[in-house]
Amino acid sequence: MNNTIEIRNNWSTEEVREIYETPLLELIFRAAEVHRHFHDPSEVQVCTLLSVKTGGCSEDCGYCSQSMHHETSVKAQPLLEVEQTLEAARRAKHAGSTRFCMGAAWREVKDNRAFERVLEMIEGVSSMGLEVCCTLGMVTEEQAIKLRKAGLHAYNHNIDTSESFYDKIITTRSFSDRLETLNNVRKAGLTVCCGGIIGLGESEQDRCEMLQILASFDPHPESVPINALVAVPGTAMANQEPVKVWDFVRSIATARILMPASMVRLSAGRLELSEEAQAICFLAGANSIFSGDKLLTTPNPNLKDDEKLFDLLGLKPRQAHKSETSQKAQPLLAV
Repeated sequence: MNNTIEIRNNWSTEEVREIYETPLLELIFRAAEVHRHFHDPSEVQVCTLLSVKTGGCSEDCGYCSQSMHHETSVKAQPLLEVEQTLEAARRAKHAGSTRFCMGAAWREVKDNRAFERVLEMIEGVSSMGLEVCCTLGMVTEEQAIKLRKAGLHAYNHNIDTSESFYDKIITTRSFSDRLETLNNVRKAGLTVCCGGIIGLGESEQDRCEMLQILASFDPHPESVPINALVAVPGTAMANQEPVKVWDFVRSIATARILMPASMVRLSAGRLELSEEAQAICFLAGANSIFSGDKLLTTPNPNLKDDEKLFDLLGLKPRQAHKSETSQKAQPLLAV
């Protein structure tokens, strides 16, 4: 009997599909077992996400309310001032967040005054002892190095969906563009936050292909956000059917099994999940959430509701800058 859980980067799509289609209770049990061997099951990373530059994005991502290609209620706004961002970070830390994420609705980072201001924001937030993450669009290796030197801990750049379904969602940025940015981030010495979205109209095969790509990264992304589409009026995805809870759970559990050492984050769409559904997601391996009233421009559970949920489930916030879980084979624990 092999008493070791191996970290693999060579999963085939067929293997991923087999895991995804495991009978649900068995899948949740298996994911929970893996989760407990690599993580403290009572710890959940609490993150806050702030939009520092909202709207007016030139990309045509079909799900996004911030795209200038869509007629939504979101209007383009200027980049926040440094002090506005630092005040938001202080509030987030006071409320219990240990990771502060900043998002800008840009196609790519440009070497201009706006970028210099973002670097100032990072320096200020990092000095508070918070983990700092940014999602700013495409970056070069040189820009990523500047971000790291300013104090950035992680860079988010999702692949969104499978490569074969990708051009049904986005046409202004290629799948290879996304992979290039992720490579630049990794070469710069930053940790990687990369996941995707379910509910875009993709097939189960597309979901499995997306998860297989994420699990083929070496090393795996340190953070893997799993988003359920929040259909926004005015976007190309406005009429998509809501994601079924069990599809969300299957995606969480499969991600946990494929990437045992990664943080698996319940991201967009959590507001639609009941307390019971969220509890099952935590059992199936989710160990990170965004807390606060908004995720960029979409609604999110408020802090008080999350505090009540944590109390109910016996969960506690994960400390900032806790060492990343080793991506090496781990021995099974005696039960």
